[in-house]
Amino acid sequence: MAKVYPQLPTSPQTQCLTSKRETYTLWLKSLVFHSNGCTVYDSNGDIVYRVDNYDRKGRREVNLMDLRGKVLCTIKKRLLALGCWEGHRCISSDFGSQEQPWFQVKRCNQMIKGKVACQISVGCQKYSIVRIGGKAEAFRIVNTDGQIVAEAKQKHSPSGVVLSNDVLTLDLAAGTDHSLIMALITVYGLICGIM
Repeated sequence: MAKVYPQLPTSPQTQCLTSKRETYTLWLKSLVFHSNGCTVYDSNGDIVYRVDNYDRKGRREVNLMDLRGKVLCTIKKRLLALGCWEGHRCISSDFGSQEQPWFQVKRCNQMIKGKVACQISVGCQKYSIVRIGGKAEAFRIVNTDGQIVAEAKQKHSPSGVVLSNDVLTLDLAAGTDHSLIMALITVYGLICGIM
């Protein structure tokens, strides 16, 4: 009798950078009943990332997790600065887990149709989140050269049916850190009151 080996789920941390373009489905709902957040599915329909806000929308601290609930990033709102969020990468070791500063997101004062909504600093790299068509649900993350790193827009079924506003298609450029992009999308969702 042949042995059956279950397919082991791949960890987002081991697949942060890929050499090809990736497409995800972003559902702006939590899997936990009566909580806010989002769930991210890969092209095979498997859950890759999730965010659960058990308290209320716009919480001051949220966690980006993988499928198993392992915290990948903690996102904190700075209390003394208006519209400023910080992301801390969670690193596990034999001595426990610790947080390392990772990125900072500043909300722009004027959120005009088609203009920059947020400015992002990841070390010496700079990015911006730009709204598409004035809707909070459609946006792009671009680098300082104007190259699109990630783009989210309303999802269409294979037959062309437009799905609800809380289901998005997320296209990621090759060579991007997926967990970073998911953390930035989480901050954007918190700023816009989507999560």
